[in-house]
Amino acid sequence: MPDIKFHTPVMLREVLEYLDLEPGEVIVDATLGTAGHALSIIERILPGGRLVALDRDKASIEVARSRLSEFGSAIELVHGSFVDIDKLLENLKIRKVDGVLFDLGISSFQLQDPERGFSFQSEGPLDMRMDRDSYISAYDLVNNLSEEEFSTLLWNFGEERWHNRIARLLVQERSKEPIATTLQLVNIAARAVPVRYRHRHYRIHPATRTFQAVRIAVNRELEILEGAVNKAIALLEKKARICVISFHSLEDRIVKFAFRKAESEGFINILTPKPLTPSQSEVEANSASRSSKLRVAERI
Repeated sequence: MPDIKFHTPVMLREVLEYLDLEPGEVIVDATLGTAGHALSIIERILPGGRLVALDRDKASIEVARSRLSEFGSAIELVHGSFVDIDKLLENLKIRKVDGVLFDLGISSFQLQDPERGFSFQSEGPLDMRMDRDSYISAYDLVNNLSEEEFSTLLWNFGEERWHNRIARLLVQERSKEPIATTLQLVNIAARAVPVRYRHRHYRIHPATRTFQAVRIAVNRELEILEGAVNKAIALLEKKARICVISFHSLEDRIVKFAFRKAESEGFINILTPKPLTPSQSEVEANSASRSSKLRVAERI
């Protein structure tokens, strides 16, 4: 296995505290990644516990399989999307669980592989599929959506202020040749932002929101999130908890309103009226955690 930068689990201490894990419990890690949270969860539910770990990315699952090999049959690794959490657990003959964790977004393992096309910092094909068996890639959206459609995508999924300018320049550039690589898209996004705003007003790279928006669209991340959260809540035993870590306002808003609706219907109690954020020391140690928010609810 080549050198791999494992994804550092975000707000691990808070997740473990709120999941309130006990030996013998059945826990679902709905976003396994490279097993950052899973390693700590499984240790706390043994002996007798069972961890069901889902991920759309086969490559991440294989890395996690190696890291979790010592735990044997206590862990079920499942290739699939968390939107199908109910069906995937039904296939394992699991009706109820004692806790569910969602850690949304993208991992450093995925970002560091240029061939996956997630990073705007290295040259690679415009892919961005978390599940590489899926049909639509970033290349397809970037080269086939109309200017209006791409502009709407950038605003809806990236809240990109300069969505119109980026979409206009994109269409102009692809009329000359297809936009096939990450750095081509980076160049377009950076050029479209007015010069006076590129440094003074952008605390992040000017391509950040464009890449976020395209990745979200490719993987239907926001489209499937509310349904997945609702299904997870329905699977919880009484007093079991659901933890959701989000990394941008669009995700957090969906989780917030899904929790509020479920609470109003008498299914859960919200344990975090305001989302938890990482400590200053965690942000200093892991800058990728800086935008994360954790929301927790308990099944009634």
